[in-house]
Amino acid sequence: MSKVVNGDEAHNLGLVDAMGTTENLVDTACCWALDMYHCRKPWVASLYRTDKIEPLSDARLILKLARERAKVQSPNLRHPLVCIDVIEEGVSSSPRVGLWKESEALLELRQSDVCKSLVHFFFAQHNTTKIPGITDLGLFPRKVNTVAVVGGGLMGSGIATALILSKYVVILKEVNEKFLSAGIDRIKANLQNHVEKRNMTQKQSKETLLLLTGVLDYESFGNVDVVIEAASTDMSIKQKIFAELEKNCPSHCIFASSTSTINLKLIGERTKCANRIVGAHFFSPSDVKPLLEIVRTEKTCPQVVVDLINIGKKLKKTPILVGNCTERWIMSALRHQSQVESSTMKIFQIDPVSQCRLWSCNKTSKQVKLL
Repeated sequence: MSKVVNGDEAHNLGLVDAMGTTENLVDTACCWALDMYHCRKPWVASLYRTDKIEPLSDARLILKLARERAKVQSPNLRHPLVCIDVIEEGVSSSPRVGLWKESEALLELRQSDVCKSLVHFFFAQHNTTKIPGITDLGLFPRKVNTVAVVGGGLMGSGIATALILSKYVVILKEVNEKFLSAGIDRIKANLQNHVEKRNMTQKQSKETLLLLTGVLDYESFGNVDVVIEAASTDMSIKQKIFAELEKNCPSHCIFASSTSTINLKLIGERTKCANRIVGAHFFSPSDVKPLLEIVRTEKTCPQVVVDLINIGKKLKKTPILVGNCTERWIMSALRHQSQVESSTMKIFQIDPVSQCRLWSCNKTSKQVKLL
């Protein structure tokens, strides 16, 4: 329902009176205020501006279309429709009446379960990056310039797409030309989807693709900062890949696997760099889904976790840190634990129950660790 507008758009829409650079913003504001004081510019209260509002009949048609769209996009949410009602009241009656209706609607909506769930979700989402023993050690994320992705399948190409969209230089590694070409084609298709959804222009898509390089060997891995393995689920293949990575990558390089089930300790069994091995489980499509599970073992060093959290933020993901397990990561466990509750409970009620059961599972079977 909402839309981010830049300064020029806000100025054209009448949301701001004037534009200024960072250096002269205060001077511009002072000049504008003085011009109004000396009657050189009209002093119009924003609340009563009508020059940017369509005729009432057109406005009601726009609001009708907005209601229909809100019902499709958010069929179970009431507050988008309430917002539209408030806007219509302000347009059809008067701005002051619209403000009164907004105040009354706010008091009512604040008491709803939806509001409680959204507030809970907001703080829970922000608390995922506050991890005792990790983020309270005074560590700062290291600079990451180049990321390699091993495997150009559905998951690997999605991860590579997310990375280049966030301006990382990406090396995509495959075993042969056929697989490499297919992986690059998937990335091109992903970018085209963003163009069609008007998230970027065709020119921006072409410029973004320039950040990607396809390779068939590890020769160019000498300056890589992070490697994300998204290859076969075969354990022996993963072990071979990680052994090759240790030989060809710099000593600071982070080795991440996108596996959702395989024990990370077994993956790095043939290496001597267990402190740099971590899980980075994306959700498909990786360039769209906002969640990133960061999986650590007992040997994963805190700096690696801090670096991966920072990468997740730059990718506009919500990073969740979980412990290494042998059968399933946290999302599978949460889905399993909350199937019954979800039909009768709200988000802010489900979380404590699920967390309690996960801890119980951890103590008994040690399959799931919520950290």
